[in-house]
Amino acid sequence: MPIAYQLDFSRFRLHLVDVTLRFSAHEDNPVLWLPTWIAGSYLLREFARHIGTVTARVGDDLAIQRLVKLDKNHWQVQAGAGDLITVNYEVYAYDLSVRSAYVDETRLYGNFAALALAVQGLEQSPITVDLLCPLDFVAINGGEVGFACALPFVDLDQFDEIEELTVDMADWQAFAVDEMADNDEAEAQFEPDDDDKADISASVCYCVQADDYEHLIDSPFEIAEQRAFDFVVQVADRQVPHRFVISGVFDADLNRLQQDLRQICQTYVDWLGDTPFADYVFLTMATDNDYGGLEHAASTSLITPRDDLPSVYEPAAPSDNYQRFLGLCSHEYFHAWWVKTVRPDVMLTDDLHANLTREAYTSLLWVFEGFTSYIDDFMLQAAGVITPARYLNLLGEQINRYHQTAGRAHQSVAESSFDAWIKLYRSDENSANAGVSYYNKGALVAFGLDITLLQHSSRLFDVVKALYQRSQQADTHYKRLGLSVALLDEVMAEFLPVEIWQDFKARYIDGTDELALADWLKAVGVTPKHEHDTNAGAAWGMRYSADTQGIKLQRVLRDGVAAQAGLSAHDIIIAIDGLKASEKRLTATTKAQAVTGNTSLCHVFRRDELLLLEVSAPNASQQPMAKWQLKLTTEAGDVSEAPLTTEQQQWLQPPLR
Repeated sequence: MPIAYQLDFSRFRLHLVDVTLRFSAHEDNPVLWLPTWIAGSYLLREFARHIGTVTARVGDDLAIQRLVKLDKNHWQVQAGAGDLITVNYEVYAYDLSVRSAYVDETRLYGNFAALALAVQGLEQSPITVDLLCPLDFVAINGGEVGFACALPFVDLDQFDEIEELTVDMADWQAFAVDEMADNDEAEAQFEPDDDDKADISASVCYCVQADDYEHLIDSPFEIAEQRAFDFVVQVADRQVPHRFVISGVFDADLNRLQQDLRQICQTYVDWLGDTPFADYVFLTMATDNDYGGLEHAASTSLITPRDDLPSVYEPAAPSDNYQRFLGLCSHEYFHAWWVKTVRPDVMLTDDLHANLTREAYTSLLWVFEGFTSYIDDFMLQAAGVITPARYLNLLGEQINRYHQTAGRAHQSVAESSFDAWIKLYRSDENSANAGVSYYNKGALVAFGLDITLLQHSSRLFDVVKALYQRSQQADTHYKRLGLSVALLDEVMAEFLPVEIWQDFKARYIDGTDELALADWLKAVGVTPKHEHDTNAGAAWGMRYSADTQGIKLQRVLRDGVAAQAGLSAHDIIIAIDGLKASEKRLTATTKAQAVTGNTSLCHVFRRDELLLLEVSAPNASQQPMAKWQLKLTTEAGDVSEAPLTTEQQQWLQPPLR
C-alpha cells in the first residue's frame, strides 16, 4: 500500500503547515522518524525542532492519542499490525533557505525532509502527496499561482475538474482510499467525520507521487506566483526537458538566461554523455541579498540576489553579478552527476534511516565540492558564456581566498572534509586561522590535479567521466556509485603513474604543503601578477566593519600586528593616536607606519571596558598579502585578446565529447 501525505497550507499567515499522514501499520507499535540533516548540507539541522505535538487515530476509533516521543526525532504509535493509522501534526515553516521550509503570503516552499515523517521499515513504500493551497492564498497572489516540483504529478482524471482541483477533506479521503486499497474496510477506515471536513477550506490540490521516501525528500516543491521557461538538452537521439522556475520580485531578461543556461547544460551533457535524470527543474527564489543552492537528483533549489539575474540591458559579456548566478546554476547542475549519482561511499546505504539520523563522515568532500567548485566556473568558459580572460578572474579569486586563509598551514583538505559536520557550517572568528574550506582549497587542488593529469595526457574530466560510467554499470538503486579512498586510488591509477598520484595526495590532500600554484599556472601559459591587498585592515592583519561607533573587528590573523598587540575579534577601536577611529583614519595610519615605522596607540572597547593597546608597524613578513591577478601569456607578451597558445588551448578547450 502507498503511504499518503496531505500538506494543508491554510494557516500560511502563521507560517504553519498542517500535515496528515496515513498508512497501514506493518508491525505492532510502528515508529515514525524525521531526518536530522539533508543531503548536500553537512550539518545536523534538527528539523524535528519545528514539529509540534504529534497525534494519531487508529482505524475507526475516534480516540486521539498523543504519540510517545522516543528521542528528539522518533515517535511511536500505539497500534497493532494491519491497523490503518492517521497521524496529524503541525510544522513551523519560516526558514528562507534552500534546506528547510518556508510559508507566508507569497510563497509555499518545502523540502519534505523537514515536513514528512517517515514510517520506519516502510521507507521503500510508494508515496502519494496532496498539497492543499488555499484559494485565499491564490487570490492574494493575483488569482494565479504556479507549482513546481520534480516529482511526477498524479493523474486527476478521476475528478470532473479539467485542470487544478478544488477539494475538501472528502475528496482527499476518496482519493487516498482509491490509491491505497480498493476494499470496503479501507474505505470505512478512511471515511472523514464532520470535524475533518470543517478543518480544510476550499483549496487547490496539487497531487504528486514518489517511488519511496528517499525520492520524496530529494524533491523540493514551490507554490508561488512564478515566471518560467523551458528548454531541451540533446542527448544522443533523445531530448531531455529542462524547466526553470523563478519567484520573488525581480526584473530580468529571462530570454538571455534561457540561452546561456541551455548552453551550459548542453556542455555538461556533451561531456558526460547522458543524464541521470529524465527531466530537470531549476527552482529559484529572488530576494534582496540571499544566496545559496542545494542539489537534488532531478532538480536544484536556488536562492539568489535579484541583482544577480541578467538585466534587460545585460551586456554581451555577463556582468560580475550575473556571472555569479550562472556559476551557481552550473555548480548545482553538475551535482546531479557528481554527488547525487557518484557520491561518498558512506552516503550510499540501504539503511536510509541510519544514514539520515546521524553524521556520515568522509574525507572526500574535497573531491565532490572541490571538483565541482573548479569545474563550475571552468564550464562557463567551455560553454562560451564567458571568455577565458573572465574565467581567469574567477580562478584568481579562488587563489586570493586561499592565500587569505592562514589555516591552510594547519589543516589538510582531507581533514577539512572529515570535520565538515563541526566546522565548515559553524565558522567563527578563528576559522581562517585554524582551517581551510574544502570548497576553496578543494577547487585549487582540483585545478592542480587537472594540470598534473594534462601533463600525462589526461584530464580531470576523464576521471569524473570514468567514475560516472562506472555508476551506470553498478547494480545499485538509482544506478549510484559509492566513492571510497581506495576506489579513487584505483581510478586515478588509470590516468596517472601511481607514484605521481601518491606524491600529489600526500603533499596537497592529506598534507598541508603550500600549493604549487605558480608552477601549475606557468604550465598552461598563465602569468600571475601580484598586487598588495588594499583593504585598510590588511596591513594590521584584521578584517572589520566600520560605522559611527568606530571599527568593529570581525577577524584577527594570528601572525598580524593587531593580534600581537592584543586586539581581538569583536573589539571596537574607538580612537587611533588620539583621533576618532574610522576607515579613513586607519588607512592613513597604516600608510604612515609603512614610512615611519612608528607604533600607534588604539583606544578599544571590549565588553564595554576601555583598553589602550600599542600596535607596532608591520615588518616585511607582515606586509599585506599579495593579491594575484591572472593573465594569459602570449608570444606578444601579456595580451589577453591574442589567440590562445597551444598550452592554453589544451587546458581551456578540452575535447568534452
